[in-house]
Amino acid sequence: MPRPTRIEYKGAFHHVMNRGRGRQTIFHHEKDYQAFLSVLQESHEQFDAMIHCYCLMGNHYHLLIETPKANLSRIMRHINGVYTQRYNRLHRTDGPLFRGRYKSILVDEDPYLLQLSRYIHRNPVDMKRPLVAQLSDYRWSSYPAYINQAEAPSWLFRDRIYQMQGQRQKYVGYRNYVAQGVDEDISRFYNRGNYLTVLGDKAFKESVREETKEQNIEQLRKVLEDRPSGQRILELVAVIFKVKSRDIKSCPGGKRVSNPARAFAMYSCQRYGALSLKQIAVLFNLSHSGSVSFSVNKVKRELVEGQWLSEVKQLERGLYIVK
Repeated sequence: MPRPTRIEYKGAFHHVMNRGRGRQTIFHHEKDYQAFLSVLQESHEQFDAMIHCYCLMGNHYHLLIETPKANLSRIMRHINGVYTQRYNRLHRTDGPLFRGRYKSILVDEDPYLLQLSRYIHRNPVDMKRPLVAQLSDYRWSSYPAYINQAEAPSWLFRDRIYQMQGQRQKYVGYRNYVAQGVDEDISRFYNRGNYLTVLGDKAFKESVREETKEQNIEQLRKVLEDRPSGQRILELVAVIFKVKSRDIKSCPGGKRVSNPARAFAMYSCQRYGALSLKQIAVLFNLSHSGSVSFSVNKVKRELVEGQWLSEVKQLERGLYIVK
């Protein structure tokens, strides 16, 4: 499966996350936390990264970064790479620390930036076993600096969030805002499991297309469009194979009958729609997911052997090209 495209342009805001490989702890002691904060300072000084929020959470981290130079990839290469080196020196280990590439979500500044800052800062208490009783007591996030209970580092940019809040008493106002809890839309967005790459409305996505028109348009469309529904995929597969969608969904009884369109549609629902095996089984009128797994894996093997290339090309054209 191809890696998702990184969307970068001048002045973009990104919510960046990464966690330890195998969910291992990446911050054990105060020296680890301080080492990571030093790397954030370096990313600002060397690459002009503007850090608006951060929260370091034991086995993962959250950052809200603005990129005046459209260089998020370079910034994150420094943050993850240099911290891994320092972690290994501190703990006398070697090898990779993180699970892989960082997760990056492009954020629409208005209206989501303020809400996202609250989501990031509430991480230590919005969990099954809160790390602290009072959010202000958690040392390893930018929240104490936002409410003026800790000195703000020179590389932490708080003014944009304060401006969006629009209150005279910015410290008390922000404390009260965070205490209200995460906005329902933000909570729903992050509870989807497979995070979308863009947090914003259709108008924002269209503006991103304009900002990034020099990049690979086909790849950008894949990340800017919401996941297609299983029914949408079925309809396109039916057109490609010149059959009716109900014939693809039907489950003939008795002896197994070869149905290439059905197998390809199951694979496509998982690959492009991010449907679970159980969801695909329901869509294709199956009582269990075993048959789905068999068909999906069969198509995957055949793709490696060079089959299905024409069908994949036609499907992606139908899914991602705006008429």
